[in-house]
Amino acid sequence: MEDKSFGRVESIPKAHRHQSYWDMFATWVGANANNGTWYVGGVIAACGFATASTTLIIVGVITYFLLALSGYMGYKTGLPAIALTRASFGLKGSFLPSVINVVQFIGWAAVNTFIAATSISYILHDVLGWPVYGKPGGLKGLISGIVVMSILHLLSISMGEKSVRIIERIGIVLVFILVIWESIVVFQNVSLSEIVSWHAPSALKMSPGQAVDVLAAFNLAWVTAASDFTRFSKKRSSSTWAPFFGANLGLIWFAMIGIISTIATAITLNHFDANNSDPSTIASKLGLGVLAMLVIIITSTTANAVNLMSAGSALTNMTKRLSLTVSIVLVTLVAVFVTFIPIFYSTFLNVFTAFLDGIGMFLGPEIAIFLTDFYLVAKRKYRVDHFASRTGQYWYTGGINWIAIASWLIAVLAYGYIKTVAVLADSVGATFISMLIAAVIYWVGSRLTSRGQLQED
Repeated sequence: MEDKSFGRVESIPKAHRHQSYWDMFATWVGANANNGTWYVGGVIAACGFATASTTLIIVGVITYFLLALSGYMGYKTGLPAIALTRASFGLKGSFLPSVINVVQFIGWAAVNTFIAATSISYILHDVLGWPVYGKPGGLKGLISGIVVMSILHLLSISMGEKSVRIIERIGIVLVFILVIWESIVVFQNVSLSEIVSWHAPSALKMSPGQAVDVLAAFNLAWVTAASDFTRFSKKRSSSTWAPFFGANLGLIWFAMIGIISTIATAITLNHFDANNSDPSTIASKLGLGVLAMLVIIITSTTANAVNLMSAGSALTNMTKRLSLTVSIVLVTLVAVFVTFIPIFYSTFLNVFTAFLDGIGMFLGPEIAIFLTDFYLVAKRKYRVDHFASRTGQYWYTGGINWIAIASWLIAVLAYGYIKTVAVLADSVGATFISMLIAAVIYWVGSRLTSRGQLQED
């Protein structure tokens, strides 16, 4: 870098990259083939099977096309995801997306940990006779589960990107076995025609627009992490098509089993409660036993390896003093404390849906801005040697690109307003509209100020 005084960024030369197509494919399948995806499927089951499954596929294709676009940015520049936002938000302005990413990835790590800790409480119930979480005295099992999961997370990220690659290869096999196993059990008890014709009680029914926002928030979280992994790709297809197909496979397969198993459980018990959509509760009600709980725990670890590495990368972008390894350990420890938050609320579902709403509001416009900058404003040409330079073109005004900040803020406010307009909120949702608003405002603002990019060497 020509000026390291602001904060060093490391670009991975193409000669030093080692991730194959299948390594990348497994990483992104594993990122979505986990209990969080299962739980999201259970939540949108309130739409009914036809609406939930259709929305799942459409939103998956749209959002993971954006993932592929973001993945190519990592391949082209060799830079981590949040460092790339320096070009659009400015070197100091990139602190905003950094904060958003640290918070959201720690939040996702906490969500997965909480669900996995619930599984551990079921195991402790079967082995030691402890009450499961949700029953009197069940808090002891949950806390023990959080401690166990935290230790597993520290082990999973101990070697950084290498750890993630190893654990994803193991997790992907186990998770496929669990999905096939549960599918067999479900259809032994409930027919497909019963699942397709089932409808949630009107008081609990979810609108298509609500489902769009839930799924968009869930999927978009990965878009800002893409470059953290694709910058290690040897080929362009590994950075684009592998994430696109891998993430969609993990999403559709695992969310679909969440939809089907939640509906099947509601039919079997003649009672629907979205609070019981988590994998541990469903696996217990279906009688899958301890082995299923162990697989849920392992898949949580595979997903959180990606979450924690991305959160650590975002934290590193905000400081000159912390290495990536130290940052990952710090965010892992913070995630432990965040995992306890749902305990103080009436239901985990309330915390989860509020968290997703926040992601859609704050993260969607950020993604729209940095993709618009790279593809439409910069024409896919960034000056990597300017990413740490106070005298380079990404310094803007005092280190901040105020056009990006203004575009983001207007889109965030628009999201909040759209949520109050029933005809939009219940049909197409607020997330994609707010992203479009951010992209258009940023593109127009950049054109009016004649911001040009120097061609990459």
